[in-house]
Amino acid sequence: GTRVLSPWTLQLCSRAAPPMRAPMGVAHPALVRWCSNEAGSGSDGEGRGRKRTRAANGAAPSTEMPSARQMPTVNVASQTPRPSSLLALPLLRRPCFPGYYQMLQVQDEQVIAQLQELKRNKLETVAGFLVKKAPDDETGKRGTGEGEPPSAVDEAEDPVHNASGMLREDVGKVTSEDELEEVGTMLQVLNVHQVGSPMPSAQLVVMPQLRVRRVPGTAPATPPEDAPALFQVQVEFPPDAVVSLDDDEELKAMHFEVISSMKQLINTSYHIKDQYDQVIRFYNLDSPARLADLVGGMSMGKRGDLQTLLSENDVKARMSSALELIKRDLEFAKLQSLVKTQVEEKVAAEQRKYMLMQQLKAIKQELGIEKDDKSSIIQTFREAIEGKKLSEEVEKVIETELSKLSSLEPASPEFNVCRSYLEWLTTIPWDTLTEDNTDIKKAADILDEDHYGLEDVKDRILEFMAVATLKGSTQGKILCMVGPPGVGKTSIGQSIARALGRKFYRFSVGGLHDVAELRGHRRTYVGAMPGKLIQCIKVSGSCNPVVLIDEIDKIGRDSYRGDPSSALLEILDPNQNSTFRDHYLDVAVDLSKVLFVCTANVSDTIPGPLLDRMEIIRLAGYVFEEKIAIASQYLIPQTREQCGVAEDTLSMDKEVLGELITNYAREAGVRNLLKFVEKIYRKAALKIVRDKEEQITVTKKTLPELVGQPVFHSERLYDHTPPPGVVMGLAWTAMGGTTLYVEAAERTRVRVEEGEERKKKDHEGERGYMKVTGQLGSVMGESAEIAMTYSRSLLRQLDGSNNFLESAGIHLHVPEGSTPKDGPSAGVTMCTGLVSLALNAPVNPVAMTGEITVTGKVLRVGGLKEKTIAARREGVKELIFPRGNERD
Repeated sequence: GTRVLSPWTLQLCSRAAPPMRAPMGVAHPALVRWCSNEAGSGSDGEGRGRKRTRAANGAAPSTEMPSARQMPTVNVASQTPRPSSLLALPLLRRPCFPGYYQMLQVQDEQVIAQLQELKRNKLETVAGFLVKKAPDDETGKRGTGEGEPPSAVDEAEDPVHNASGMLREDVGKVTSEDELEEVGTMLQVLNVHQVGSPMPSAQLVVMPQLRVRRVPGTAPATPPEDAPALFQVQVEFPPDAVVSLDDDEELKAMHFEVISSMKQLINTSYHIKDQYDQVIRFYNLDSPARLADLVGGMSMGKRGDLQTLLSENDVKARMSSALELIKRDLEFAKLQSLVKTQVEEKVAAEQRKYMLMQQLKAIKQELGIEKDDKSSIIQTFREAIEGKKLSEEVEKVIETELSKLSSLEPASPEFNVCRSYLEWLTTIPWDTLTEDNTDIKKAADILDEDHYGLEDVKDRILEFMAVATLKGSTQGKILCMVGPPGVGKTSIGQSIARALGRKFYRFSVGGLHDVAELRGHRRTYVGAMPGKLIQCIKVSGSCNPVVLIDEIDKIGRDSYRGDPSSALLEILDPNQNSTFRDHYLDVAVDLSKVLFVCTANVSDTIPGPLLDRMEIIRLAGYVFEEKIAIASQYLIPQTREQCGVAEDTLSMDKEVLGELITNYAREAGVRNLLKFVEKIYRKAALKIVRDKEEQITVTKKTLPELVGQPVFHSERLYDHTPPPGVVMGLAWTAMGGTTLYVEAAERTRVRVEEGEERKKKDHEGERGYMKVTGQLGSVMGESAEIAMTYSRSLLRQLDGSNNFLESAGIHLHVPEGSTPKDGPSAGVTMCTGLVSLALNAPVNPVAMTGEITVTGKVLRVGGLKEKTIAARREGVKELIFPRGNERD
């Protein structure tokens, strides 16, 4: 920074005056004259002492400021001695211009000590030269070039500076005169004041007097180790340029342009307004050379440009450089003023808005229209619970939290935690119940409107409504619908809520590992919130919604974050969920009036205690006729509306639907059937738009063009009566039921000769053995062994002379070897196949299922409806089931 000091700071130049803690500056001309008279050599030393004494004693200077033309002119050059050699003072940041007092910051201990020694020896004149390499912006050390970082050598040589890098350093030291610029300034040292701090630092007050030129080669190339920090150099004094403005019109124009730019700079930059204002008012601006030095001394230009101005001897060229410098300063000042204006406008607008809002707030509070934020929040909470029927525990917790909130400051983090907790407590519908629909007929119509079939589910909902009507109270229940995908388990939940007139909320627990998702987080955690059950009550706005918990058979388990299935034990227990306690709320919430509907594909993966709390309703899937009805009544109208195809534009008879169901969508549900129907209508929409077809008819012949080749083929390997040893069985899968064949065939009989290695015990002597293939599980493999054991016993009862099963090698195979198979229900089928092979008698085209024991007992099996649907799909007319399944 640069600034001009007023005449009232004359006493600061005194040796007895306190140091100025300011950047290098430019003195007022009166100060220049005073310093020149006092600093000059001659016989007026006694007078100088008297002047300094008066300044030190605080004598008030005259307040009358003489004009520039009234000031006596002092020829500094004529009164200043010109020695042939001077100590070289390295200037790091900017050069000094003649006639302008400056204050320099020194950090080097040796330099400070040498300067103080000079003052004690009455040698007050040095030569200031700018160093060629600029100091680094971060550390103040000189780099290897302009703007380059300092070298490792510099850091090693100046460890003190590394510790005091926060202070500005204007003066340093160099090792060679080649590091200095050729042209500098002769400086009169007025004061050296060392600052009392742990780090070496001093303030040097100098008065630049004359330009000097360094004579190269006069300083030692390699100074000794004990040499002082500042070395002596030979100097020359360039002649003073004397030019008259009347002799050169161009110089005169540049001269007045510089003055004009100064005046513009005064009006543009507030930062340097005081400095230039004093210069324009009091300084004699008639000399072009002095005016150029004035611009250089106050300019914020680059150090290289300032050195160029200082080195220039030609007055005209010097004025040209000065004009360029001040123009740059003017442009920078304009940019600075623009930025300042923009920031001030923004800050003023924000401040004005803030003040108006505060005034509006105060006016509203004065009129009673609005209270302060905290009072308004507390009042809102009290209004939210007004009229609600709360339990004693909930009322006590709310009052405690309100008292706590009133004592907290809004800026406190605990305030927001308490506020969020109160928001949940006051927004939960503690006593809000939706009135159940008691019209059984209306509910049945709604269920039939949304779903075809599913009589078990519909009857159970109607029974639930009948019981609630007779008791006259709202009830809760836990239902679990188990069935293959695509049978309508999830969508039936929405229909149940619509039939009962209740709100509906759904969430899935498939893959859920964190107990906090169900029971909530404790309030000690950042971002804590209640669990899904509390959220569903808040969102639904009632205490008796229908909550659908989807994919309950796929719930996860995590030893670190808990077991969610165990957390569901309390939620789905009618005897416990009336006092469900969420971790976040930590108060009892009644869930006994909630109707929970759970869905699962299989019940085997549901934990036993959890399965025991639910009422299981099995959805086996849809038979061929049901799928035809569903497609005609639901899927096709829904798809037609979504695709925008008119009803009379596309025709598709039941034969096409039958082909889709039989060969394309054979699964238990109707999800894939819906996909194929949508594909047909999308193809039709494309033909209508692109080919401008008005009528499209879909037949069995054109069906492959729309949906591709059939995905499934008949699972029947034999069209008529199968050969001996082949029997059709029935199996259950997660996708529904399926048929499978069990094939038994004779292998070559093997006799084990004496001395031959015995690989299998069943190969000994005449005993038969059995090889089982088809990727069977362990349970199904055991069923094959049991079937062989009982078949041998049964064969001896039927024909005592038939020892086929005991002597022959038998291969038992279940086709589709790439598909894993397991389960006990194929025991009867395997036994029948073995006996058929032993008797060489084919089995009638029937399908059977059942688990067999070693003594021949046939046990009950599950999945009867799925297996029946699979047999019907294959055209089997006769089924054989265990007697234990007769009630099914």
